[in-house]
Amino acid sequence: MTEIRWGILATGGIAHAFTQDLRTAGRTVTAVGSRNADSARAFAAEYDIPHAHGSYEELVADPDVDIVYIASPHSHHRDHAILALEAGKHVLIEKAVTLDADEAIAIRDIAAGRGLLAMEAMWTRYLPHMVRIREIIADGALGEVRAVIADHTQSLPTDPEHRLNALELGGGALLDLGIYPVSFAWDVLGPMTGIRAIGRLGETGADTEVAIAATHTGGAVSSLVVSSRAAGPNTASVIGTEARIDIDRVWYTPTAFRVTATDGTVIEEYRSEVEGRGMHYQARYAERLIAEGRTDSDLLPFDESVAIMAALDDMRAQLGVSYPTHR
Repeated sequence: MTEIRWGILATGGIAHAFTQDLRTAGRTVTAVGSRNADSARAFAAEYDIPHAHGSYEELVADPDVDIVYIASPHSHHRDHAILALEAGKHVLIEKAVTLDADEAIAIRDIAAGRGLLAMEAMWTRYLPHMVRIREIIADGALGEVRAVIADHTQSLPTDPEHRLNALELGGGALLDLGIYPVSFAWDVLGPMTGIRAIGRLGETGADTEVAIAATHTGGAVSSLVVSSRAAGPNTASVIGTEARIDIDRVWYTPTAFRVTATDGTVIEEYRSEVEGRGMHYQARYAERLIAEGRTDSDLLPFDESVAIMAALDDMRAQLGVSYPTHR
């Protein structure tokens, strides 16, 4: 297979951002599906997509689609991913991959049983500056890595019916924003072995602020802060015994970083030069896996996505947050 053909499931903001980057990178988008036929047609017209489907069932049945990007709210990821997998399509599932670990396990098992790729769309892991950061850490330039500090803090809509605040849609800062620093700390330091989460809940019962302290395999620690009601620096640092990496705002998008030795000497400066938002890097990675007949990501194996969801389940339990749609 030389050309991987994308189908877009749902037409919200993240679907627009992803599809725009696919177009910028010259990838092939053949279909879009929405529960509203007019929305699908408008989306298809905007991005010159050949097929517009008025249902998700029609989208996944389209023979001109090889992989489906799941862009619906967290609360629907499990059902929509399984719908696509059972139709024989690979899936790239927007983060957070599901509402909880059990839902992620269900996707993993069906994908494995059908020999299909299921991959979480944690696009930050695939960005060039993150690739370089992993290289620096692996080369030992930081010495022993002891800590990660990161925040993802934004001032987002407070409307109780907005998906960010609606518990029935998996609303809350933790799943929408916290997935970024949690996944980053996991990537750098390994699995979380101990977690303490404290926070504040909003009017709907969804979390609006969360502070997370965690220990990781090998004894390193992470300190992470999340907010959907107040915008902070959105920076991150990886701290080692010989040097540290300071990632500029906005750390989870294409940006710059510096490697600074303990004596203050700047060892390396890196600046991203990325066209578009950078969401196409994960798409190209998924395409390569499919072309090679592989069904899991080296940079974020699906078992790791499951484990991260289990950690987020633990954090939500500590915060006292539960979803009406929780299975």
